[in-house]
Amino acid sequence: MSEDFDPQRLMRFVLDMRTAGVTDARALRALELTPRDHYAPGHLAALAYDDSGLPLPCGQSMTKPSVVGRMIAALDVRESDNVLEIGVGSGFQAAAIAALARKVMTLDRHRQLVTDARERFGLARLMQVHAHLADGRDGWAEGAPYDRIIANGAVDAIPDVWRAQLAAGGLIVAPVGDRLMRFRDGAEEDLGPLKLAPLGVGVAAD
Repeated sequence: MSEDFDPQRLMRFVLDMRTAGVTDARALRALELTPRDHYAPGHLAALAYDDSGLPLPCGQSMTKPSVVGRMIAALDVRESDNVLEIGVGSGFQAAAIAALARKVMTLDRHRQLVTDARERFGLARLMQVHAHLADGRDGWAEGAPYDRIIANGAVDAIPDVWRAQLAAGGLIVAPVGDRLMRFRDGAEEDLGPLKLAPLGVGVAAD
């Protein structure tokens, strides 16, 4: 965290997350342990503990922390889990998941976001988090199988390759259309409305 960080600010942040509907204790703990100001763009660090999205390079955005908390709660991460994240963004969500999981593989189609996230992970000494430039729709076969897969962009349907890279008994959390869905053991669970930008296709040219 920044040198002028106010512990009271963190307490307010956690309370705000509860008010916004993040009630899962482990998800709240992951958010509490992950300094969002470290992952926010430097000129926006003062807004890092507001429950709002923040602009990122490449026309992307840093997801609202209450949405991150909701998705992490849905992911139900265990300490032994190998997790694949589609869409690294600022790296904040991957870092929060790393507070709960054994290993996190995160992908993004934008080279600058991957480079920036790697730097932040390095500074935070998160050696169990690995960021790669890739089309997230193809997953990442090198690290498969994954116990958990989470997507930070909306899809029309879960790609078959994600299912193929999922470990037995694993689960996928992703926005499908404008609903947050959880897939496990062939069953689908609707977790309510969630509107995120569509997941991009291919590796970006920027």
